[in-house]
Amino acid sequence: MTTNRRLPSIQPYALPVEGEWPASRADWALEPGRAALLIHDMQRYFVDAFTPDADPVPGLVANIAALAAAARAAGLPVFYTAQHGDQDRRDRGLQADLWGPGMRHIADHQPIIPPLEPEGADMVLVKHRYSAFQRSNLDTLMRARGRDQLIICGVYAHIGCLFTAAEAFQRDIQPFFAADALGDFSRAWHDMALAQAADCCAHVLSTRNLTDRIA
Repeated sequence: MTTNRRLPSIQPYALPVEGEWPASRADWALEPGRAALLIHDMQRYFVDAFTPDADPVPGLVANIAALAAAARAAGLPVFYTAQHGDQDRRDRGLQADLWGPGMRHIADHQPIIPPLEPEGADMVLVKHRYSAFQRSNLDTLMRARGRDQLIICGVYAHIGCLFTAAEAFQRDIQPFFAADALGDFSRAWHDMALAQAADCCAHVLSTRNLTDRIA
């Protein structure tokens, strides 16, 4: 059996717009005093898999930037995940079986892309597995700040973002999935992630909905 060990070359696709994803089973109300923002894996290695300067990247980046600006202005904690390059095979674990060695510790791979670089009090968590909660202190950092709601944006929607939302749900942290501030391998994968999140573990909302509720 041959296993794909590389990221795909992602073809352009249009981001979903309001009304194009199913209604969420959860109807949680986002409360700025309870919420935090997670910007997931927006590193050059992952973003470069998309077609340069083509949809969904410009919209995706602009929407994440809007969420980050609104979160900082309202005093929400802003978290980032970022993998380290040149991971030891023992630390990388089973991910190496599916994706190979992953990113290198070089400027073309590891940094978070310039439009979304962390600012001020933003916190960058080292990413070890699909879920941002695995082998990190994200849960502890949120609880210490009285936060039990998590807005999730970034890449890739059906892998790390969805796994993070599912684990947040199982930790009694209410996940909010930013539908048009996510990117994925294709529109089909993107839509699947939104449908799964809406049905099982998250409140799926647009960037506009979320920024309005943060303000």
